Amino acid sequence: MSLPEYKKDFLKAALEGGCLRFGSFELKSKRISPYFFNAGDFYKGKLHKSIMDAYAQTIATSELADGFDVIFGPAYKGIPLAATVFYALVNMDSAKYGDAAYSFDRKEAKDHGEGGSIVGSPLKDKRVLIIDDVVSAGTAKREAIDKIRAASGTVVGIVVALDRQETLPEGDGKTSAIGQLRKEYQIPIISIVKLDDIIDGMKGVISDGDIKNIEEYRAKYGASD
Repeated sequence: MSLPEYKKDFLKAALEGGCLRFGSFELKSKRISPYFFNAGDFYKGKLHKSIMDAYAQTIATSELADGFDVIFGPAYKGIPLAATVFYALVNMDSAKYGDAAYSFDRKEAKDHGEGGSIVGSPLKDKRVLIIDDVVSAGTAKREAIDKIRAASGTVVGIVVALDRQETLPEGDGKTSAIGQLRKEYQIPIISIVKLDDIIDGMKGVISDGDIKNIEEYRAKYGASD
């Protein structure tokens, strides 16, 4: 099945901008990955627009399109994502998203001025969609969920740029970090692209050898959840 145009455009921008690279990369888990994705590299205007628009399209075409009041970006990478993707959604459909809001947290609570650890929209009694770049071990997302719940908000889902679709290094050999979070919190977690999309979208674009390496990596570490 052909990828949606916004996914194709996103992968093209990521590749041309050097945000998606192929080769040999050691991950934090010590696994040697044949590809590397860094959402922090989308810092130039055209690149940032591509990821902002892709997030917005992903949300707007998902089960979460009508199901949130606030987009929440965990510090630090989530902060610019929350603000700019919220803008992209409002720009896309002001009637639907004009009364929505965005919010983010501080790493440390402020003890003067307005105080607290939450900046932007109050979260009390709000349906909150968390936005971030990726899910690694899931620790940061759990911390964000705890903060949102402490502020009396309800987490309705998580959106990330990439789902690597791979098992946790010390897991059961079947479950991914995203799959574990889904099961633990019973919430939808969506992504702009997943590893299968990269494989499909890059065929005929990168070398057959790179595709083969990614497929072998998927076979070795791929999650089944």
